[in-house]
Amino acid sequence: MPLAFAAATDTTIPVHVIEGDDLEARLAKLPDMAQKWAKSQGFTAALGQVVTVPDNAGQIAMGLVGYGTEVKRARGRFHIASVAAKLPKGTYELASGLSGLALEEAALAWLLSGYSYDRYSKPAKEGARLVAPEGIDAHRIETIATGEALTRDLINTPASDMGPDELEAAARALASEQAAAINVITGDDLLTSNFPMIHTVGRASTRAPRLLDLRWGDAGPQLTLVGKGVCFDTGGLNIKPGGSMGLMKKDMGGAATVLGLAHMIMGLGLSLRLRVLIPAVENGIDGNAFRPQDILTSRKGLTVEINNTDAEGRLVLADALTLSDEDDPDLVISMATLTGAARVAVGPDLSPFYTDSDDHADAIAQAAQRVADPVWRMPFHTPYEAMIEPGIADLDNAPKGGFAGSITAALFLRRFVESPYIHFDIYGWQPTTAPARPKGGVGMGARAILDALPRLLDL
Repeated sequence: MPLAFAAATDTTIPVHVIEGDDLEARLAKLPDMAQKWAKSQGFTAALGQVVTVPDNAGQIAMGLVGYGTEVKRARGRFHIASVAAKLPKGTYELASGLSGLALEEAALAWLLSGYSYDRYSKPAKEGARLVAPEGIDAHRIETIATGEALTRDLINTPASDMGPDELEAAARALASEQAAAINVITGDDLLTSNFPMIHTVGRASTRAPRLLDLRWGDAGPQLTLVGKGVCFDTGGLNIKPGGSMGLMKKDMGGAATVLGLAHMIMGLGLSLRLRVLIPAVENGIDGNAFRPQDILTSRKGLTVEINNTDAEGRLVLADALTLSDEDDPDLVISMATLTGAARVAVGPDLSPFYTDSDDHADAIAQAAQRVADPVWRMPFHTPYEAMIEPGIADLDNAPKGGFAGSITAALFLRRFVESPYIHFDIYGWQPTTAPARPKGGVGMGARAILDALPRLLDL
């Protein structure tokens, strides 16, 4: 089903969204037939409850949707998506009960309820379509929805069909669609171009490593997005156990998320210069795989002792972050499925992020609240710097002890950036189906960043 609003027709069905505390007053405003029908069907306005009211011809005259209480709604988001799934096929409009940010969230939720990943199965049947509500920016919401769908599709695609080649193809397709420029450095050319750690991590795979470099826009402040593109992570010679390897197709979730965010930025024509850098690799196992205790020299010249080949994401990001700094951007944001420690800290639903700027942190937190894209600030705790300094080299890619794993990974990355910097350690996966988020790949943090950009970049 297209993630776009439907055109209004003569048979468009009004939907009334009713809060539990306002049930009697709202029902009293409906025709007598609708009031009686709602009561006969036991409509209590419980969150997610749906009743369709027939007309004299037996067709649907209107829909009544329960919006519950504020306490119940606070335990989730995108509640209208579950409603859309319960309504019969047809064209609907949100006629009353929502306004402002709640209406925008509902409209996006309805569109996202139409997402399904059907590359390897029969397409889902078209369901309930929504007419763009009055008072919202329909183009913006459609652009956000399609950007989110791009992210989900990329993450959901198995590594057999989403290696560095295919990730490059997806970036090229986006560049072509949005009239952006793209340059790609592949294989041994990474060495001659001084991206040694990207090459080292990816060289054991039969699929050549590469660096994707997309640029768009010619005026305004420069935003550089850096996304971890590890298309599959075996763990390298520190091989993962089977249970930990099962979801590693999603280890390019940072790349998928920055491409989805780039689609939103370019599709909305924001007044900025955008650069997207993606180190795309597969962390494989072969005779030329990098080893524990190896010492690598990064693009920046910092040396890194390898204490775990399964901590490879920060290595490829380090070279890309060094490049990001070289043309003096106004802001660098990295996004990566970087550490299991982040999931232990905040679970699968929150996007932890790091920044040294209180103003940037406040902008993102407020935006996250507005657009229902939850985040949580984590500290660049400088006293932990000693944990990433092994003595034999400048940096340690996997400090021993297991403490503060997400923080030490963020501190490692910060060593390679001098520009204003924000780092997101995301999960990129919805473990159980929720409204507007089927089980599988999901964007995290992108909508909060998009909403915060005017403040982050003074647009």
